Amino acid sequence: MGRKRAIITGITGQDGSYLAELLLDHGYDVHGILRPMAVDGVLANIAHLAGRLVCHYAAIEDYAAVTDIIAAVAPDECYHLAAQTFIGADFTNEFATIQTNATGTHHILAALRSHAPACRMFFAGSSEMFGSITESPQTEETPFRPRTVYGVSKVTGYYLMRHYREAYKFFACCGILYNHESPRRGKQFVTRKITSSAVRIKAGLETELRLGNLDALRDWGHAQDFVRAMWLMLQQPNPDDYILATGVAHSVRDFAIQAFEHTGLDWQDYVVSDPQFYRPAEAQPLIGSSQKARKQLGWIPQYDFTALVSEMVDHDREELQYELSHSRTDL
Repeated sequence: MGRKRAIITGITGQDGSYLAELLLDHGYDVHGILRPMAVDGVLANIAHLAGRLVCHYAAIEDYAAVTDIIAAVAPDECYHLAAQTFIGADFTNEFATIQTNATGTHHILAALRSHAPACRMFFAGSSEMFGSITESPQTEETPFRPRTVYGVSKVTGYYLMRHYREAYKFFACCGILYNHESPRRGKQFVTRKITSSAVRIKAGLETELRLGNLDALRDWGHAQDFVRAMWLMLQQPNPDDYILATGVAHSVRDFAIQAFEHTGLDWQDYVVSDPQFYRPAEAQPLIGSSQKARKQLGWIPQYDFTALVSEMVDHDREELQYELSHSRTDL
């Protein structure tokens, strides 16, 4: 038997890059789908994997382009991670969110059914699918009541996966992913905003950090833990859906406290709560129960909250030191 072939949409994101590393370590041939307009900055997370990946350029909204890639690669496993994920953009570009997250998912499914019907597929769902929660912690049986267009689009993707699994006997798995972070998280997200600002304030380059609702609670895990679970789902004898979460909630304030403490600063001297950064529809606390994944997949998160935040701060400190040393050299 030859090497397994896997294709990852959204390979340049934090999840995609960690997953690519994991699959390469397991001996896979790894292919990634990137947007045609991907620029160097977007490719930073996979730059160290150059020569070990095969990259294909297509928008997942383009069914013909997606079909051509799937037919050419004939993957054994497909990890569909590409999405419009930044919730803040949800209120200004709702049509694009639906087009990318729902229609794009349908394109992947249809292309696989036609050209790689034995392929196993993972779909990255979201805790935002639950929205207005009716119970806590949430389980795989908790009703979906999304409160954002992003959440609606992910629920649509989830039911498309269920449809293909039940109607066509397609091996389709959905991971309902709670908030997960890493040093590779984009700086437009609140967690990287906090850690990067903390190190810049420590260096004297900034004087304050303005955030939205400091009491907002999130169930934060590490992206590396989550991609291990994605892979485990596609190694099971039967497809199923699983919540991936730590089961522990922390506030934005907790994240800021931990980040600033790791730099040796008192967060209260620098952090300001600014109403302009509140979400139009602030999410209710989402805490997930991952007991099913722990029992059936044998999945146990290896990172705790303190280790996650500390790693992100250390990375941003090293990145800033590198930038400063090179800017001085250029002068």
